[in-house]
Amino acid sequence: MDAPKAIFKSLLFLQVIAFLLVACAVVHAQGPGTSMITISAGPFIMGNNSGPEDERPAHTVELPSFTIDRIPVTNAQFAVFLDAVGPESPAGRRFYDVDDEDARIHWDEGGWLADQGFADHPVMEVSWFGARRYCGWAGKRLPTEAEWEKAARGTDGRKFPWGNSPPDSRKAQFEAEYNESAPVTSFPEGASPYGVLDLSGNAWERVSSIYLPYPYDPSDGREDLRAGPVRGTRGGGHDSPPEELTTTHRGEDLSRNYRGGHHNIGFRCAR
Repeated sequence: MDAPKAIFKSLLFLQVIAFLLVACAVVHAQGPGTSMITISAGPFIMGNNSGPEDERPAHTVELPSFTIDRIPVTNAQFAVFLDAVGPESPAGRRFYDVDDEDARIHWDEGGWLADQGFADHPVMEVSWFGARRYCGWAGKRLPTEAEWEKAARGTDGRKFPWGNSPPDSRKAQFEAEYNESAPVTSFPEGASPYGVLDLSGNAWERVSSIYLPYPYDPSDGREDLRAGPVRGTRGGGHDSPPEELTTTHRGEDLSRNYRGGHHNIGFRCAR
């Protein structure tokens, strides 16, 4: 074999090895977050007539089948995204508040890395644009507010993902100190009727829908994905009181500017 061909084959071999190493790193970083759960088509009751005003009225919503991530997106997963895409769009829309002291992902020796001890915690400090961009990058999308609630509540009208019993430390992370999140698989007893985890507490979750009054109607403009009004946020955070962990709570008093990140707001993806 002449020298040019040998060099070419050696370079091709090294490129293949490099590709495989990157692919393995992505799979490792994404971990169980790549697992999705199918929510069957059909009706469910959305909202609550005895809750805060923005949860009323309770009404029937019919949804087609969809899939949703079993767990929220983690710091390790979002670090892979930042390596691939960067912390903001070419137009200057911020995906992640890298300069916020609450951020748990930082630039280190040429790459974005989750802080030690926080790789498997839910990513926060992600803007609505960043959450939407991540889901698109992963071949998915943000769930609608109705999809999120059905995944959490099921079809039996339960108050919490696990049923009607009040929250406790085995089911959710709540009433914790500021920024005291937990790993996303810490609460198997808090699973929804479909087996979706971490839907109550730990991190509020962004949805695609604009925060508008009920009844939910996907054709009334609330699913317009152009930049604009405040978006819905569901589930309660690590620093929430028990009443914010219900399957119907909409975060009426939550600070959630869609342009920036927040210390207690994360997300998961759907398809």
